[in-house]
Amino acid sequence: MTNAITGTAQMAALVQTSYDQVLEFALRANPMYRMVADKRPAHQSMPGSSVVFSLYQDLAVQKTPLNEVVDPDAVAIGNPTTVSVTINEYGNAILVTERLDIYSFTQVDAGIANQVAWNMVDTVDEVVQDVLATGTQTIRTDGTTKAAYGFGTTPTNPLAITAIDSDAVFNSDMARLATVQLRTNKVHPNRGGLYTAFIHPQVSLDLRRETGAAAWRDPHNYSAAGNIWDAEIGAYEGAAYIETPRNRNEQTGAGAGSTQTRVFNTYYTGQQALAEAVAQEFHLVRGPVTDKLMRFQPMGWKGLAGWSLYRPEALIVAQSTSSARNAA
Repeated sequence: MTNAITGTAQMAALVQTSYDQVLEFALRANPMYRMVADKRPAHQSMPGSSVVFSLYQDLAVQKTPLNEVVDPDAVAIGNPTTVSVTINEYGNAILVTERLDIYSFTQVDAGIANQVAWNMVDTVDEVVQDVLATGTQTIRTDGTTKAAYGFGTTPTNPLAITAIDSDAVFNSDMARLATVQLRTNKVHPNRGGLYTAFIHPQVSLDLRRETGAAAWRDPHNYSAAGNIWDAEIGAYEGAAYIETPRNRNEQTGAGAGSTQTRVFNTYYTGQQALAEAVAQEFHLVRGPVTDKLMRFQPMGWKGLAGWSLYRPEALIVAQSTSSARNAA
């Protein structure tokens, strides 16, 4: 006797694919750079399209003893220098249809608002990094000597960015020179008694794997082993390190094409490295529904602000490659 079996094949119309109605978002990196914009207008004269900051110049040191009976000549005070911050308007907007909200298997409003908010965060952080990347004090290393070379107002021995080859990884000499130069420039720390350094995780790999008595790892083996277990740099050579994949990296080093060396920026900052002027803080905007049938719902973000290097001597850009990714 043959028994008729009723299974999923026979009742296929009743068996459907199900969906999780809770959607996850893409992996994201926390915003970083705006935290060091610690110079802001203290007494702004009026609203405007830009803000001009002024800095006094110190008088020259006078070491010649005064003559008891001669009135010293007066000296002129130097003309103040200025830093201008241009305020620009930034924003983005999307237009969501009513039908999408009705047809979707989940509530899309919250998810769309989250994406718009993160677009605001990502954009502002990139605009600030655009300014940091223009730092005139640049430390570079090559793969032959492994030495740290200064550019601009840092120590001499210029090294072209095209000399950064696949072996020119970040090292402790670069870390030491960066903080030494900040102290030489009389820059005050901005993180307690430490400077703030932003380093790419792929660059920090080379610092943490460096060997030798003058390297990062030896002192951590005995006094801060927790940093090794947590894979964190922590405080080192006068700077507190923050790892972020947001740090700019481009194929601008030695070589050409797909084998050209990828160069990573590491930013060292002290007090008043960056100035910020805000005319309107960044915020989300729920736009009005203006179409005839009220089907199109606008949402976006906007703000008016600007950034500029305030004390260029308080910012150092260290450039190197990474053994984790030194090309395309």
